[in-house]
Amino acid sequence: MTATACVSAGIDTVLLDIEGTTIPVSFVHSVLFPYARAAMPVLLAQRADDPAVRAAVAEIADLAPGVPPLAQLNAWMDADEKIGPLKALQGLAWADGYRTGALRATLFADVAPALRRWHAAGLRLAVYSSGSEAAQRLIYGHTTEGDFIPLFDGFYDLRIGGKRAAESYRAILAETGWTPGRTLFLSDIVAELDAAAQAGLRTCQLVRAEDGTVAGTAHPVAATLDDVSRLFALPAA
Repeated sequence: MTATACVSAGIDTVLLDIEGTTIPVSFVHSVLFPYARAAMPVLLAQRADDPAVRAAVAEIADLAPGVPPLAQLNAWMDADEKIGPLKALQGLAWADGYRTGALRATLFADVAPALRRWHAAGLRLAVYSSGSEAAQRLIYGHTTEGDFIPLFDGFYDLRIGGKRAAESYRAILAETGWTPGRTLFLSDIVAELDAAAQAGLRTCQLVRAEDGTVAGTAHPVAATLDDVSRLFALPAA
């Protein structure tokens, strides 16, 4: 299918979540999070003069006055909080892991072919995740299938707002000039899809058997990106 056909079908941009959508939840929770937790004490001690570390520590002090930074970070990690300074420091830890080869991201089997096919057909691809933009680039730049950074037009994180707020998706549209009805958001989380739909985006829930995702009823449901292609007339294998 050509890029023109894709546009005529109504979709010219695909905005993707990461965890549970293109990468198994197990990679994030069983590989990335433990790696960052183990690295955090050394990171805070050895890179205390790094401007990025100093900025994150200062923000922790504002958010949790009087609490030692490492203790607060561990508390946030225990609660799986989506907090800016935590995400920033996790990103720094992961950067070290990817640089040394200790970390490589594993995509769902259907993801790499679909992303390459969609990009080749002229669709815009972008990422919106609670992980920092830097962390997103690390994941897609260091996969077992190669570097996918050149395929993406944009990366969006919590600086744009929370993923369960419709205003965040409106902010992305305002920043990019994308047409909401031609922009498809893919996520495994119903509340995120609800927010995107409120902002006028088209939506589809990825229900991955490996992750035990529970299907909702308010959005189209797909088990793979190949299913997404069939549902929305995108380039298919």
